[in-house]
Amino acid sequence: MRNVISFMHISLDGFVAGPNGEMDWIKVDEEIFDHVGKRIGEGDIALYGRVTYQMMEGYWPTAADKPNASKHDIEHSRWYSNVHKVVLSRTMKQEGLTNTTIISDNLSERINEIKQQEGNEILLFGSPTATHALMEQNLIDGYWLFVNPVILGRGIPLFKDIKDKIKLNLLATRQFTNGVTELSYIVDRQ
Repeated sequence: MRNVISFMHISLDGFVAGPNGEMDWIKVDEEIFDHVGKRIGEGDIALYGRVTYQMMEGYWPTAADKPNASKHDIEHSRWYSNVHKVVLSRTMKQEGLTNTTIISDNLSERINEIKQQEGNEILLFGSPTATHALMEQNLIDGYWLFVNPVILGRGIPLFKDIKDKIKLNLLATRQFTNGVTELSYIVDRQ
C-alpha cells in the first residue's frame, strides 16, 4: 500500500506561509535541491491542492527550456513532466489536462483507491488547504518537513483544528548548511 507523505517547508513556530501566503522566508539551495530531488525522483504521483498546482503548472512545464535554467530547474522540470499529478479541487475541470487527475468529491474513497495501487509514495507538495482536508480524514501517513530557522509569529499553520492526537515516529533528521533541518515522520497507526 502506498503512503501519502506531506512535503512542506515550515517555520519554527509551525507556519507554512505568511499571513498573505508569503513564502519568501523559505531557504533553499543546491544542497537541499539535490537531497529532495533524490527522494521525489522515486515518486510517481504528486498530489497538490488547486492553488499550488496552478503555481507549479505556471512554471515547471517550461522551466528546463529557459536559457538560464539551473540544474535543479532542468531536473525538476523533467520529473514534473513525467510524474502523474493528482489535484484536489472543486472548481477545476479534467478536460485538457495531461497526466493529471482531478479529485473534486469523495476525497477519502478516491485517495484510498490511489493508495491501493502499485507504486511508490504519494507526495503531497505544499498545499496547506489540501493538507488540512486530508488530515481531517486521517489520510496522511507521514510528514517530510523542512524546518526553516525563522519565527513568523503569524501565518498559515500546518497543523490546525486537529481533533485527535496524531502520534508520529521519527524516521530521519538532517541538518543542512543553510540552517534548515529536515524531519521525516511516519504516522503511528497503533
